[in-house]
Amino acid sequence: MTTPSYRPAPEWETDRWFNAPAPLTLAGLRGRVVLLGAFQMLCPGCVQTLLPQLQQAHALFDPKQVAVVGLHTVFEHHAAMTPVALEAFLHEYRIGFPVGVDRPGGPGGMPLTMARYAMQGTPTLILVDGLGRLRMQRFGHEPDLRLGASIMKLVDEADAAGPLPDAAAGADRTGVCTPGQGCD
Repeated sequence: MTTPSYRPAPEWETDRWFNAPAPLTLAGLRGRVVLLGAFQMLCPGCVQTLLPQLQQAHALFDPKQVAVVGLHTVFEHHAAMTPVALEAFLHEYRIGFPVGVDRPGGPGGMPLTMARYAMQGTPTLILVDGLGRLRMQRFGHEPDLRLGASIMKLVDEADAAGPLPDAAAGADRTGVCTPGQGCD
């Protein structure tokens, strides 16, 4: 049986961090599963599904095993989504996990991390295994049970046993925001 190969997850590029004493890096989180949620605070799907899902994961999983990280990746409405507004948003929604601000300057005005991961928009969920390999990337809502099972698979995995089930076809795209097309 051959071992599947996974590509290394690209390092994120951030300008600022909230809820973290110092900037986080994927290299610094090596050994833990990383659940990264890319969002915009004006994205309906992000507020309704992604952020509550990240809050649940942050409360449920052992932080020594799973690092839950938010990435505020702004590709529209820049004037409304300033760091001051984001800080108030995180406080009002009681977001306690670390949140980085994706650095602007990518191709076509996309934030750098969004471009590195070729994200289609927000919300986007990304899972990185303990070896720093990209194991899942989903645009839209990933059902809670499926996400939990995917996280546990990576937590329990001693060796890479194969790719995660492809659930992209069943992803709910209600309330997503797409660059140049706005929000549904």
